Parts: sequence; structure tokens; C-alpha cells
Amino acid sequence: MAFQKPPGTQDFLPGAVEKWQYVERVARDICRRFNFREIRTPIFEMTELYKRGVGETTDIVEKEMYTFTDRGDRSLTLRPEGTAGAVRAYVENKLYGEPDLTKLYYIGPMFRYERQQAGRYRQFHQFGIEALGAVDPALDAEVIALGYAFYTEVGLKDVRVEINSVGTPAVRAAFRERLLAFLEPKREILCKDCQSRMDRNPLRVLDCKVDQHHFEGAPSILESLDEECRTHFEALQRHLTDMRIPYVINPRLVRGLDYYTHTAFEYKAEGIGAIDTIGGGGRYNGLVADIGGPDQPGVGLGLGLERTVMLLESQGAQLDNLHQVDVYMVGLGEAADREVTRLLHGLRMRGIAAERDYQGRKMKAQMKSADRLQVRFTAILGDDELQRGEIALKNMATGEQKFVTLDGLADAILNG
Repeated sequence: MAFQKPPGTQDFLPGAVEKWQYVERVARDICRRFNFREIRTPIFEMTELYKRGVGETTDIVEKEMYTFTDRGDRSLTLRPEGTAGAVRAYVENKLYGEPDLTKLYYIGPMFRYERQQAGRYRQFHQFGIEALGAVDPALDAEVIALGYAFYTEVGLKDVRVEINSVGTPAVRAAFRERLLAFLEPKREILCKDCQSRMDRNPLRVLDCKVDQHHFEGAPSILESLDEECRTHFEALQRHLTDMRIPYVINPRLVRGLDYYTHTAFEYKAEGIGAIDTIGGGGRYNGLVADIGGPDQPGVGLGLGLERTVMLLESQGAQLDNLHQVDVYMVGLGEAADREVTRLLHGLRMRGIAAERDYQGRKMKAQMKSADRLQVRFTAILGDDELQRGEIALKNMATGEQKFVTLDGLADAILNG
């Protein structure tokens, strides 16, 4: 072929895209119940937004962003994550002026130039939520609970919740010194990424997937929490327990973004190669001010939809026939064929998924097409039935066939 899709991207074809529609439908319904409202932001933003919002020492900004200069000599970047753009929209549109919390959700593509592996793509898709305007740890727990409910309701099994507190900038500064004292003697045996992070952002060293065995006995940030951070973290745990959300504390969980304060969390599940993190998030109390808005607190999450769909498939979740066609119409004879066209449109206007043949095939071939579509009913109209004002309606699950009036066809399908 002359053209192929770019590396790290996918074509979502009929048969597969219905699984995505199902997952997105569950996400939207859960957000409705939790009173989160949808926001849609540009796929690209000013590059500086991500440098300030995500953090210049993160892998995303240093290695993974798709950045380009437009014809106005402006540096723009395809969005690598959803929070910075949502917070920018919150500030630019002065949503902070509303008396109630701002609770937002988004579903869409993100872009990162990274090594391709199972469940990791250069164009990937996230379902994310952001709740802005309150410091209450009950809101942190609500965000975690929403993500857990999403995974449960789409049908995933054995999803684990891990939580940690990453404190405040002051707490992290004190912990940084203790951590560096532990890491410095090991510098030469750590991987190059860890050595680089030690100089720029040592907390990220604990996130390394290569050198975990060297961190046995490392100090825990939980030991460095001040009274405010400890109280917040303990309250979060009480709220999760009250909601019966199972969780474990992972003191090495730091997340890959610089803006987190207090709560950090991840969802984990086995089944996608070496990757077990399928989503996560945390609190970001300083981000709104960093982007140029008032000092408003926030908390949110981002869940990878590729990994969600892959896990559903690997766990054998029953996602067959998500594209349900209710009835396949067959017209035998010229006059009957014209009537099928009228009936077909009428059924669709009543909310019934209906299909017919357009290729001039014999009845046997049309019935095979109905079988492939796994329709609920077939409706066969011949010239004799047309003269009587009736049509043969067959229930494909039971094999039962009956004649119904042409005007009563829609009701018979809806009530069947």
C-alpha cells in the first residue's frame, strides 16, 4: 500500500469500535450520576501551558510531547494529558466565579511520543475528571470512588486501588533531603534515568520500574508528613472505608506529574504484559494558580481507555453483539420491495434498528445476512401479504413466526 497509519496509532473498525462506545457510554452515565459535566477542549495548546502545568522535569515534557511551530511562529503542542487544558479552560472562562464546585469530565485522544508496547500508543485515549474548588478529602474519595465504579461497571475484575500522600511542596522539600541521603551512595548502580532524576526530581526515582530492588529500606514520605497532610490522608482513608472502596497504601507511589499535592492514587490490574497501572490521579492544589488563575484547589483522574478495552478482552468479558440490529426486512416482488422501503424508514423513526438488502440478492442470501447481523427478528413481505396488509414476523431466538399488520409492525417489534 502507498499509505499506512502512523506508528503508534490505531484504526478502530466496526466490530471493535462498539466496545469503545460501550466503555464511553458507561463513563458518561457514571459522570451523570456523580454530577460531573462534560468539557471539550482543543487537541493542541500553547506549549508553555504544559511546561508550567505538567512540569519541565517530567518525562512527558522532556521526551514525549508532539511540539510544532505554526505559521504564526507560535509553539504549540498536541495535548499529552487532559488536566492542564481543562484547568486552562476553567481559568480562561472564569468558572471559578460560580458559587458551586466545578466538576468536569472529558473523553478524547491524547498524544505522546513514546516507545510502543502493549497498551501504550502514541495516540491514546483517556477518560478524565476534574473537581475544582474544595480541599475536602471527601472530594478526593469521591474521585477515587468514581474511577473504581467505572472499572466495576464496565465489567473489569480484580482492579486494585493504591493510594499515597505526596504532601505539600514544603513536605516534599524536607523529604527530598532524606531521600537523597539514601540514594547518593547508590548513584553509580542506578539506571541512567534514575541518576538524572536524582539531580532534578529525586521523588521520581521511586517510580522507576527498573531499580525497585535497590530501594529496599528507602525512607517513606509518609514519615515526613506534617499535621495538615497527615490529617487529610487519614480522613481520605476513612471516607474510602465508609464507601467500601478497597485500597492499599503504597508509600512509593508518586505519579509522573509535578503538580500533585496531598493525595496520589492509581488503579492497577494484571493482564497487559509488564504494565499493571491502568489509571490514576491525585490532588493538585497549586496548579490553578501556576497557570495564572486564583489559588483554587483541585483533584482529578485520568483513565486509559486502550488498557480498559484490552483488559476486558483478556478477561473474556461478554461484549458481543453490542451493535444490535432489531429487524432485517425482506421484500419479495417489486411492489413489496417498495413497501419495505417505506416500512424500513418508519421503523427507524420509531427508534428501531432496521436493515435490508441493497444488492439484489436472493432470499437465501438475505437470510444469511440476517444471521450474520444476529438480528432479533426477520420480517418478510411478499405481494400476497402486501395485498392483505400483513407481514410475516419471525423471532430468531425462538423460531416463532406470526403475521402482523403493516401498521402494527413497529409495536410488535417493540413489544417482542
